[in-house]
Amino acid sequence: MSKYLLIMRGTDESNAAMMADIDEMMAATRQFIEETVKAGVLLAAEGLDDPRQGVVVDFSGEAPVVTDGPYGETKELFGGFFLLDVASKHEAVEWAKRVPAAPGAKVEVRRVPGSDEVPQVSE
Repeated sequence: MSKYLLIMRGTDESNAAMMADIDEMMAATRQFIEETVKAGVLLAAEGLDDPRQGVVVDFSGEAPVVTDGPYGETKELFGGFFLLDVASKHEAVEWAKRVPAAPGAKVEVRRVPGSDEVPQVSE
């Protein structure tokens, strides 16, 4: 089994569409979560607060610079995730295709490498 992160990415337009039908979207999301739990593949799922409530720490200069909200050039924002433990990338993609999402939203599927795959510091 491998872990895959399904990253929810939305635009201002898809987020507005989601908020317009928030009750329907929440019901569909609860159903999706129940299905992943019944299948035994869900490890975690979280949504994120409005990006305007966050800050960005930029390490481009000599010292980190903190600014409010997301970068002005951001066209897609990370809005939440599902972490699944599945047999293959194909299975992760099949689950991603079932994620309730507003038109224009995207789900990025990324494998989470195991600790045995991360380079170790030799002593």
